[in-house]
Amino acid sequence: MKKNTNLGLLILRVTVAGLMLFHGIAKLGHLDGIKGMLSTNGLPELMAYGAYITEIIAPLIILVGYRTRLASLVFFVGMLFIIFLAHTNDIFSISDKGALQNELIYFYTFGSVALFFTGAGKYAISSKNNWD
Repeated sequence: MKKNTNLGLLILRVTVAGLMLFHGIAKLGHLDGIKGMLSTNGLPELMAYGAYITEIIAPLIILVGYRTRLASLVFFVGMLFIIFLAHTNDIFSISDKGALQNELIYFYTFGSVALFFTGAGKYAISSKNNWD
């Protein structure tokens, strides 16, 4: 079978970004829990709007393939905030099914790292830019 890296990158972009959009859309107008968590940790509540950047704006940019590497870096930083603010106590916890409790979060985090290193591929709006 012939290798098609560009199709694989498109599938990765659609999967990582598309699935994260559901989380972001669910948070539209519902940031109170995030604001409370931030203030509990001594951080300004204004940072809660970063959830929209991490879960809506960056995924949309990744999805269309515009400056994918830069958007993936922003997405990655946002995922680190999610891991260390909301999941500090269960980073390596195992679920009752035997899997990592936060495996979906790790999929998003390392999926963004993969896209950072590879770029968007040929099936993207900006496929010739260094920061595609």
